[in-house]
Amino acid sequence: MSGGWLAALRGNPIPWLLEADNPSVRAFTLTDLLARPASDPEVVAAQEAVMRSRPVLEILAAQYPTGYWIKPDVGYSPKYRATIWQVMFLADLGATRTEPIARACEHVLAQAYLPDAGLFSAHKRTTGTLACLNGNLLRALWHFGYGAHPIVQQVAETLARNAVEDGFCCRWNAATPGKEWLPCAWGCIKVLRGLAAIPPEFRSPTIEAAIAQGVDFLLSHDLVRADYPHADEISGLWWQFGFPLGYAADALEALEALAAHGAADDPRLIPAFERVLDKQDGQGRWLLETRLEKTWTQFEEIGQPSKWITLRVLRVLKLSRRLGA
Repeated sequence: MSGGWLAALRGNPIPWLLEADNPSVRAFTLTDLLARPASDPEVVAAQEAVMRSRPVLEILAAQYPTGYWIKPDVGYSPKYRATIWQVMFLADLGATRTEPIARACEHVLAQAYLPDAGLFSAHKRTTGTLACLNGNLLRALWHFGYGAHPIVQQVAETLARNAVEDGFCCRWNAATPGKEWLPCAWGCIKVLRGLAAIPPEFRSPTIEAAIAQGVDFLLSHDLVRADYPHADEISGLWWQFGFPLGYAADALEALEALAAHGAADDPRLIPAFERVLDKQDGQGRWLLETRLEKTWTQFEEIGQPSKWITLRVLRVLKLSRRLGA
């Protein structure tokens, strides 16, 4: 292999990622890693194959004609079969906006938005306006072309304002119900990734301030030890990489969030990068270590080399100027 970010690997996984068995990973590898334009014939063919891929077809096969999954409510429960999760998963897979997907997005906009809070909610009450939920939906809806929708714009502003004023504090990160809420690293990561979907020219001063505060928060703690404020105990999933992630986050997604905002080359992240690189096999691949259960489709097998995890790592390495991208 040549120099640059690939030099950090023990083998070259790019040909493996380009294999036809996972069209989503192939499409993302062409665009995100190899910088092919959307008009490139190989990218066009790969994107068309995404919509014919088993995960996309299995998710859409379970959808009701009017756009929802399971039942026509908010769409958060049950995890991970209700509507909200399918919109997130389809975006993660790189699906393109079709009529069924548009109906799903419109259902979320109509049913999950809480006008009084200016945020999406898991159950039509302010206690359900979780930062992780809103960050995930913000990223997914921008992916599907809803960035200019008034609700999406309002969610982005509210989410950013709350982050600036409350420092990513979450009611579920409190030692005792009703006591002081602590900042949530998972929520911060999801918010940063959601705000990263907004092109810089469309970011308000509040959004920029929230990004800066989120980056500072993640960098102010030891990413390896995950010594972020916590009410109970640090999740054992932090160093178990999975796809898709849902509301949880791992150390790799923290690096993804920082990389999306140009902060992946901070020297404080060197130990975290070293630990990530130590997890690769002899061919420059990473294993799937955890996955969500009760989904409409199966993404990959736990304990096997994972194209999704390898793609996630390589995206971060490519964005890290420290590693020679």
